Amino acid sequence: MLQEVERWLDLRSWSTADRPLDRLVAAKARRGLTVSVVLPALDEEETVGDIVAAIRHELMEAAPLVDELVVVDSGSKDRTAQMATAAGARVVHRDAVLPRIPALPGKGEVLWRSLIVTHGDIVCFIDSDLKDFSASFVSGIVGPLLTEPDVHFVKAMYDRPLGEATGQGGRVTELVARPLLNLHWPQLAGFVQPLGGEYAVRRSLLERLPFPVGYGVELGLLVDSLHTVGLDALAQVDVGVRKHRHQDGQALGRMAATIYRTAHLRLSRGPLVRPALTQFERSEDGIGFVPRTHAVDTEERPPMCEIDEYAARRAA
Repeated sequence: MLQEVERWLDLRSWSTADRPLDRLVAAKARRGLTVSVVLPALDEEETVGDIVAAIRHELMEAAPLVDELVVVDSGSKDRTAQMATAAGARVVHRDAVLPRIPALPGKGEVLWRSLIVTHGDIVCFIDSDLKDFSASFVSGIVGPLLTEPDVHFVKAMYDRPLGEATGQGGRVTELVARPLLNLHWPQLAGFVQPLGGEYAVRRSLLERLPFPVGYGVELGLLVDSLHTVGLDALAQVDVGVRKHRHQDGQALGRMAATIYRTAHLRLSRGPLVRPALTQFERSEDGIGFVPRTHAVDTEERPPMCEIDEYAARRAA
């Protein structure tokens, strides 16, 4: 590991306990900052309500840390929207945001569009499939942005159990993202959870970054933030344990291909030779295998500051 990264780990890695909630509320008021929390959601009726309720009760009603709580629904077929609304979130449908630009499927698309429907100086993203959620996930990663003016991007770090196995989650991180970062962006080798969906960023940075529309968004934002504001403006906070729904192996393969493509684009600024991934499934008769080819996300949205509607809103 680079000496620069070892120094960074000492200076820019914290725990939620390092910043008590009352200290954060005082810092927020003193600096005159506002905080938006965004949950991207697709068929998460089992978990989204509990997450929204915890944030609303602990960080909006009991303590004024969060000013805005928005769930961006990307086409749920279940009761995600109803559960989120009942728990106290404002629910916005992805397709209702920037209607002149047809929506593309993918998590990054939802995060990109959320910048139009939120107003906070700090935007905090939280995945909506978390189990046993604690509001300290939010306060932990928002905290450094309230107390450290030179920090612009904060990721959560945590243990990721896989079933009963401790620390075995994050398979795409360990098999794809971490090798890519260590080999090509060694300054980012100190991030414990580079692909984690829980992170908080100053709007002034987010609006300048391109957004990969799919699962490559976390890697893309992290790499582009390094190049935009430098390593010392990035940080991470230990929030404990993250439990969530796990994907099957083939879904992880498609995620891995998307993440590799995102890295490849940033290395060469050119397209993949073939933006597709072929996987194999056992045939229905049990004899042989059937190939299934999936498109790999190749679209990226431009920095939000280049979008006319966003510029008009900022000027208003």
